[in-house]
Amino acid sequence: MQTTSAADIEAVLDESGPDYEEFTYEAATGGTRADVYMVTLVYDGNEYEVVVKFEPPNDDRFAVEPKLHEYVADRTDIPIPRILVFKQDPERNVPPYFVTERVRGDNLADQYGAMDQSHWERVIEQVGTIMGDLHSEIAFEAFGRLMLHDDRITIRNWRGNWREYFADLTRSHIDRLAGTPFEGMQSRARGAFEDTLSLVPEDGMPRLVHDDMQPTNLLCILDEPDPVTAVLDWQDTLAAHRDYQLAQSEFLYIDSTFDDPQVCDRLREQLYEGYRTHAEFDPGETYEQCKPVYQLSTLLWRMTGFDDAFAEDDLGRARAEFQYRQQFDRLLAELPR
Repeated sequence: MQTTSAADIEAVLDESGPDYEEFTYEAATGGTRADVYMVTLVYDGNEYEVVVKFEPPNDDRFAVEPKLHEYVADRTDIPIPRILVFKQDPERNVPPYFVTERVRGDNLADQYGAMDQSHWERVIEQVGTIMGDLHSEIAFEAFGRLMLHDDRITIRNWRGNWREYFADLTRSHIDRLAGTPFEGMQSRARGAFEDTLSLVPEDGMPRLVHDDMQPTNLLCILDEPDPVTAVLDWQDTLAAHRDYQLAQSEFLYIDSTFDDPQVCDRLREQLYEGYRTHAEFDPGETYEQCKPVYQLSTLLWRMTGFDDAFAEDDLGRARAEFQYRQQFDRLLAELPR
C-alpha cells in the first residue's frame, strides 16, 4: 500500500473540495486494499465529512468502482455512497482518486460484540435483500471480472461457461496460497476442488456480484429497522452465477460465525427470505451440492489475504489461522463424494 500524507489529502481538497478552514483525517479500517481516508472539513465553524480513496499501485481497474457506484445507484435501492468527485488524471502530484459522501454507520465486523439475535436476523435478511436487488436488476452476456473501457463497464477475459470461469478463479486462489501460512494446503485444496468441479453448472445468467461483500465492507446502525447503511468497496465485482454469491454470503455471515446448527438454519432462512423479496430462490439439490464448493473457493480467497489482514504480532493472527484451518477441514468433509 502506498504511503499517503497530509499533503496528499490537502492536494485533493484544494483541487476538488469545497472551501475549508482546516481539515483532519484518519485511515479507514476494514478490508479494503486501497488507501481510504475519513476526512473532516471545517468551514464557517461547521464540520463536513467526506471519504477520499486513492488508487492502489498497479491497479488498472480502479476507475470501474466510481462508475459502478453510479450504475448500481441508478438501477437498485442498494445503499451505496454517492460519488462527489472522481479524478483519473489529477492535476496535482497524487494518484488517481475519488471522493464520496460520508455515510452514517460503523463497520459491521467491529460491532459483533454488541449484536444479539435480533440484530443478526435483521442484518442478514437485509444482506439477502441487497443481493436479490442486485441480481434481479442487472445481468450480463458473459462471465468475468468487470472493468472500464471507453467509460463503459465491460468484462475482462469473458467466458460464456460459468464452470470454466469459476475454475480459473479458484485455481488462482490456490496458486496464491504460495508464500502464505497455508502453502502446505495447496495440494489438498487442488485435489478436492478438481474432484468436485464437475458439479458446478456450466450455464446460468451472469449477474452482478460484489465479490468482496464481507462484514468489513458493510456500514451498519444496528438498532435501525434496516441496519445496513452502506455497501462499500466495489472494486472486486464480477459477472457471475448468483448461487456463487448466495453460498459465499452463507459462509461469510453464518457458517464462519455460528456453531449452533439451529441458529444457522434460522439465519439461513432470513437470508433467503430477504433475497426472495426481489427474486425467486429455492435452495434445491444443485445449490446444496455446489454450496461447499463455492464456500471452499471463498475460504481460499480469504486465505490469500491473510498476511495483509493480520500483522505478525497481532494476537488475533494465531486464532484466525486456526479458524481458517478448521473451516478448511470442515468444507473438505462436506464436499460431495
